[in-house]
Amino acid sequence: MSGGAPTGPVTVADWEALGRAAMRPDAEAYVAGGAADELTLRWNREAFDRCRLTVRVPDETPPLETTVHLLGTTWPTPIFLAPTAYHRAFHPEGERATARGAAAAGVPYCVSSGTTTPLDDVVTAAAGAPLWFQLYLAKDRGKSRELVAMVQDLGVRALCLTVDTPSTGARDRETRAGFALPADVATPYWAHVRDDGDASPNPVSWRDVEWLVQAARVPVCVKGVLDPRDAERAAAMGCGAVMVSNHGARNLDTVPSALEALDRVAQRLGGRIPLTLDGGVRRGTDVLKALALGATAVGIGRPAVWGLAAAGADGVEAVCRIVQREFEMALALSGVRRVSAVSRDVLWS
Repeated sequence: MSGGAPTGPVTVADWEALGRAAMRPDAEAYVAGGAADELTLRWNREAFDRCRLTVRVPDETPPLETTVHLLGTTWPTPIFLAPTAYHRAFHPEGERATARGAAAAGVPYCVSSGTTTPLDDVVTAAAGAPLWFQLYLAKDRGKSRELVAMVQDLGVRALCLTVDTPSTGARDRETRAGFALPADVATPYWAHVRDDGDASPNPVSWRDVEWLVQAARVPVCVKGVLDPRDAERAAAMGCGAVMVSNHGARNLDTVPSALEALDRVAQRLGGRIPLTLDGGVRRGTDVLKALALGATAVGIGRPAVWGLAAAGADGVEAVCRIVQREFEMALALSGVRRVSAVSRDVLWS
């Protein structure tokens, strides 16, 4: 066996350890924690662990093909950065570094409404790489219309409307730690999505979704769908994609894992609308499992924040490349070799 010095972080778990160690204790609790007893937080991960893959000997061995087409854009792998807030609370360069790291890895980045960096600076840092924008709506349609127009003018490729957060969850770990943004960190867009005196985003109805679909110049995705009936309604309204998510298990505890919900949603929708998944993704094999259950693309959230906290843009890029490389290996080893050919047949039933 060959020897040699360690090469640094090898897995997402390695970056998690580094990132959590680099954060203030209250910030670490904010990122790592979930809602209430954190059962759904655990289930998000356990669902992937329970799901098993199989291996088939292929009839032929074409070149590995990992590209995916979604909402008019071609991505090198079916992986994107899911929206996470407050990046300057974890690294001085904040969302600028996240955008640079994602762009270097060829990974689209969905910027949160809770960005601590103005979006025009994030766009500059991304240097032409695809950006989406995660959106909350205010009761005041004028404020929402102003924000939607501004982010579209800056070139975002899609709007991802969060529909699962009429209230924040009982985030006990975060509350015990006393998480608060540092005094020198601001959120330039909260005023557009929160009404005066209201600390939480506003509830979203199907009437709001319909308004946004009609008002937007770019595709609208609904984020936070778990029930197949809601996914059907989003498809009927002309949404560009459904983002199956339980908000990283940070809202309502004891809802099912994102992977379980994806399976039900995909079986009901039958390919009528693209689906994405986020929640609990830590390995390239997780990406393959999600694709097998109906996802077109898969979002990573906390791992990107750990990479950011540990090493800025380089850490974000490294986390993305680990998941990409593991996914490519999983795809090749499954015997499928092409993203377009992935189906439930890669799962051990």
